[in-house]
Amino acid sequence: MFYTQRRSNIPTVGVASAYGCQIGVAVSDDGGKYWYYRGALNLDFEFGHNTFWAPEVIFANGRYHMYVSYIRGIHSEWKGDSQILHYTSENITDWKLEGAVEIPSARVIDPCIHPLPGGNYRMWYKDERLGSHIVAADSADLYQWSVVGEAITDCASEGPNVFSFQGAYFMIVDCWDGFGVYRSEDLLNWKRQPDNILRHPGKRPYDGSMGSHADVVVSKDRAYIFYFTHPNRPRDFWNRYEGANYIDTPIAMNTTAIQVAELFVRDGVLVCDRDQDFILDLK
Repeated sequence: MFYTQRRSNIPTVGVASAYGCQIGVAVSDDGGKYWYYRGALNLDFEFGHNTFWAPEVIFANGRYHMYVSYIRGIHSEWKGDSQILHYTSENITDWKLEGAVEIPSARVIDPCIHPLPGGNYRMWYKDERLGSHIVAADSADLYQWSVVGEAITDCASEGPNVFSFQGAYFMIVDCWDGFGVYRSEDLLNWKRQPDNILRHPGKRPYDGSMGSHADVVVSKDRAYIFYFTHPNRPRDFWNRYEGANYIDTPIAMNTTAIQVAELFVRDGVLVCDRDQDFILDLK
């Protein structure tokens, strides 16, 4: 598991604890029942304490490819130009920088990638310069990308994740009220389902807030959604701590936890009961 390793236990000004992140690595040897921390990847390529967010890792053409959001330095506000970097690896541990994805915007984050039915690959990402809409780009070789255009425009969102399950394609996006869910038959045209998933707090330990920025793993015809929570934050957190008051945010409210729940498709609609018992089996 690769994830954004925030500095949540360090007193900082504003939102600086969400910057300066490395990509953390957790490992499970038993199919997902028990996880342990292995450390953080060394992706640095220039001077400074810089920021890496939201890795996407796929295996294609005989090697691993990582696409990760990158921001130079640490910021106390939600600022800083961002770009998507491409790394490759033969062993999923040692990563070589291939370069930046050439996208004509200086505020792009959160890439996800899925093969297109007719060949080639499509990337979806958040472009803050376009109203934080989800934008698509295509590539034949995973190195050179061409922007296609906006894919999701009915709301601002981030953290797109696309997967195939039960005969259809789904995209989930973090719209800061749980996850918006879109369905497609061709990865080109998307229709949003009426209700968000994981918008209401769960009853499990550390699951008492809405779900945020998720990834879905489909294994043996079952789908599991991995998401993070802020277990100590009230639902009206952003109303209470927005702007200058964010400086006074208690450290405990920045704590995060990773959760997992099972997804189902019922009458064509993707649903999730985060409190339902299940056995995670990724073997």
